[in-house]
Amino acid sequence: MASKIVVYGLDGKEKETMDLPDFFSIKCRKDLIKRTVNAYELNEKQPQGRDKQAGKRTTAEAWGSGFGVSRAPRNKGSGYPTARNGAFIPGVVGGRVAHPPKVENLTRRKINKKERKLAFLNAVSATSDKELIEKRGHVIEKIKSFPMIVDDKIQTIKKTSEIQKVLRNLGLNEDIIRAKDGKSIRAGKGKWRARKYKNRKSILIVIKEDFGIYKSARNLPGVDVININKLNCRDLAPGGLPGRLTLWIQSTLKEINRK
Repeated sequence: MASKIVVYGLDGKEKETMDLPDFFSIKCRKDLIKRTVNAYELNEKQPQGRDKQAGKRTTAEAWGSGFGVSRAPRNKGSGYPTARNGAFIPGVVGGRVAHPPKVENLTRRKINKKERKLAFLNAVSATSDKELIEKRGHVIEKIKSFPMIVDDKIQTIKKTSEIQKVLRNLGLNEDIIRAKDGKSIRAGKGKWRARKYKNRKSILIVIKEDFGIYKSARNLPGVDVININKLNCRDLAPGGLPGRLTLWIQSTLKEINRK
């Protein structure tokens, strides 16, 4: 006999119960999820390389021994600033790079179709595992049951204040506060390159149709809203770590079996 799960209304109270879909009982394989997420991220990277002739466009030659200077190749001529300066080799200014990044080193990583589907179902199943959700750092003291399933009416909310009220009723607001407080300045040069802040991931809201909820929830710290047809392992397990705090719309559970 299938176990039952509670469906909550917008007021945070129990509205009805439904049979818990079988895919929520799949044993989570972290290695499979990690490999799939890594493949997604690798395939999005832009290949990077260097001009193969960079630093080599010179007629520099070594003088040989007997001149009281190093034997590095040197520019020919005289009467200009870089005359007789070292050139070509990696150890001098303007020389070639010894081991540059190569375009051919970044290859696309493929995942078998069945393997990808199994990883997706594993990531879905992890959203019902309280232990995994806690390990990701989510604040879940006020949440009554997992997975969190809510009535379809939430998709029609068009104001941020209204979606905040609903999330507060469901006990999810504490995790949004955690994500807001966890915002920090990135270490290193990345802060100069349009990614100054490191933002924490909070609630993932999985919807079937958007009647206004996307715009109302997109500005909440750490909250992501995604259509069930675009859902993948990266959304359910950011960084390859399963157990993201996920709010499922009731009608989306039927769509998972079709994916």
